[in-house]
Amino acid sequence: MLERWHRLHKGTQFTEKYLENKEMAEFELVSVYESCEKYRERLTDISWFMRELNEPIARMANNEDKCTGRFWEGRFKSQALLDEAELVSCIAYVDLNPVRANMEKAPETSKHTSIKTRIEVAKANQTQPKILFPFIGYEREDQPEGLPFKLIDYLELIDLTGRIMRENKRGSIDVSLAPILQRINLTSEQWIEVTTSFEKHFKAAVGSEAYLAEYCEHTELQRRSGLAACKRLLS
Repeated sequence: MLERWHRLHKGTQFTEKYLENKEMAEFELVSVYESCEKYRERLTDISWFMRELNEPIARMANNEDKCTGRFWEGRFKSQALLDEAELVSCIAYVDLNPVRANMEKAPETSKHTSIKTRIEVAKANQTQPKILFPFIGYEREDQPEGLPFKLIDYLELIDLTGRIMRENKRGSIDVSLAPILQRINLTSEQWIEVTTSFEKHFKAAVGSEAYLAEYCEHTELQRRSGLAACKRLLS
């Protein structure tokens, strides 16, 4: 573990001495053990992982642009997705990010997205990408682990949602969207609002009012952050 940490950071004079197998006094060993506990926590901490990831990227970007400051606004954002509606909404929001930002014209050309990988595999007449969580179809007994929707339904949903967003319209949605939206109990208006402004409306846990109440009770949270948005958009 110390060797892993020293690949990234200098450590302390005592940890360096320990790795060199030099004779050490008792107080020096105590310091090493304390450092080990601290480094172990950091090596398993997602916040520290993002810090280590961001720093070299920011340094290279700042050097290239001749500027200073953070490369990203923050390290990361973590939100609890409490049921299927929020899960598929968040996936769609992420998959359509390049289209919404006018970086790509269509989902199948959107680099670094899961939907591009899913489409490429589907076009090659294969089942589904092994590296991604699969769509398993409708819920049934003894079903395998995966997303409880048909892949073709999701691809059509993304395509039609993307068309509406590019045309800047919030009108009626094609009737072929109905099956998947009915199963997650969202109206077409709610779907468009959630998939275009997911991060704007939700900051912490995301789910229907009942799921949010259960989550807050389980995590002993007194304040139900985002309750109004969850009631309006997910109920």
